Amino acid sequence: MNMNLSFEEKYNAIGKKESLYEGVFVTAVKSTGIFCRPSCRARKPKAENVVFYNTAQEAIQNGFRPCKICKPMELEGETPDYIKIIIKELQENPFLKIKDYGLRQRGIEPSQIRRWFQKHHNITFHAYQRMLRINKAYNEIKGGSSITGAAFDAGYESVSGFSDGCQSIFGQSPKNIKEKNVINIARFSSKLGPMFACASNKGLCLLEFTDRRMLETEFKDLCQRMNAVILPGENEFLTQAQMEITEYFDGTRTEFTIPLHTPGTDFQNKVWKILQGIPYGETRSYQQQAINIGNPRAVRAVANANGANRIAVIIPCHRVIGSDGSLTGYGGGLSRKEWLLEFEKENM
Repeated sequence: MNMNLSFEEKYNAIGKKESLYEGVFVTAVKSTGIFCRPSCRARKPKAENVVFYNTAQEAIQNGFRPCKICKPMELEGETPDYIKIIIKELQENPFLKIKDYGLRQRGIEPSQIRRWFQKHHNITFHAYQRMLRINKAYNEIKGGSSITGAAFDAGYESVSGFSDGCQSIFGQSPKNIKEKNVINIARFSSKLGPMFACASNKGLCLLEFTDRRMLETEFKDLCQRMNAVILPGENEFLTQAQMEITEYFDGTRTEFTIPLHTPGTDFQNKVWKILQGIPYGETRSYQQQAINIGNPRAVRAVANANGANRIAVIIPCHRVIGSDGSLTGYGGGLSRKEWLLEFEKENM
């Protein structure tokens, strides 16, 4: 893929341990014969020893081998298989409590899984398990089960312990949690870096790269608008989102069919609806978008609505550019925006 980043821009980007340039280029080092992803934590090479390639395949074809530290042949941020197995096991049986002894029986060092959950979910492994149990109990209570029955079904040893858990997560007692909604969250990898997906029982309500600026603000705004809490758990729309996004990055999908749930103002939803009408591989200016909603003077308001879009790629705000052809802003980073536009043009 032909990107317009200069050598200097790429060189300045490497070694920062960020995912903003993931999938945009790889760094090959002539003195060692290896190539790395931009976020590799290895020592930064001298500029005279560096060659940049657009893909790992190009680096291999030119005689370089993949780095053993950052593993550029794998998807960045990919969940290890042993953690995928444990997550699946817990989702199928939230009653299960996996403690350090149980991890060691599975051949897993507890500190290793703790570090992974802290880094990628910003919670402990045991907190993740508690959230799954609370989610199970919440769904049972919503379905008409008694508080006592739901608490014990979810593996709590006492109703008081369950009550404390509800108060901690929902900010309310068990008898009042019916008033709250739950947004389920999942993390998965893509060619441009790991992503978070959130879904309600109505559809997908958030899809963002995990390093997106203001992500925490988006989470809080979503929870306020939906009177909800965000919890890990199974959700058909999360499964569908991951499948469709994977197909998109494989170049086999140009349109999305997943139902969306987009709480926002009437104006924002009008803009987001028009965004979805921009064909794959094409672009529109903010001015054109303003004209399409019937208010040519609303350019700035349209730009603000684009910036408030929480569903990256599927609601394609990356296809909106400045009237002069400039890329302008993008929450996931301009390098990703350019990559997505180039990728779509090449796969039309």
